[in-house]
Amino acid sequence: MTDLTYTRLTHAIASLEKNIARDSDEIQVRAQFMDVIAQDTARVAEMIGAMNVDSETVGETKELARILHGLSEATLAYAASADTTAKSAHAVGEQARTTHAGIDEAVSRATVDVSEVHRDWFRQE
Repeated sequence: MTDLTYTRLTHAIASLEKNIARDSDEIQVRAQFMDVIAQDTARVAEMIGAMNVDSETVGETKELARILHGLSEATLAYAASADTTAKSAHAVGEQARTTHAGIDEAVSRATVDVSEVHRDWFRQE
């Protein structure tokens, strides 16, 4: 088992928070981009329809626009979930800092050397 110190815990949680928030933002950007592509595809379908392109091609282009729009909506919903996950990760980080900072401070201020105390002692309730 690895030794998990307060410093390692806070660094790991901070890294996790940052990664989840970054990924959530990236998903949001990509979903919005897909929606732009869907709108452009719908405009292309209208334009080629006005040019009397065969109805099958126009229909397929409209169907593609519809699929892209649905994909964009699903990705936006996923992005909302990722945003919720990012907020949860932040809450976990705050809780860890709040809870474990007190323990870290108490150990740091202790007048007794606890560096040689077996870790199982600290796990007891």
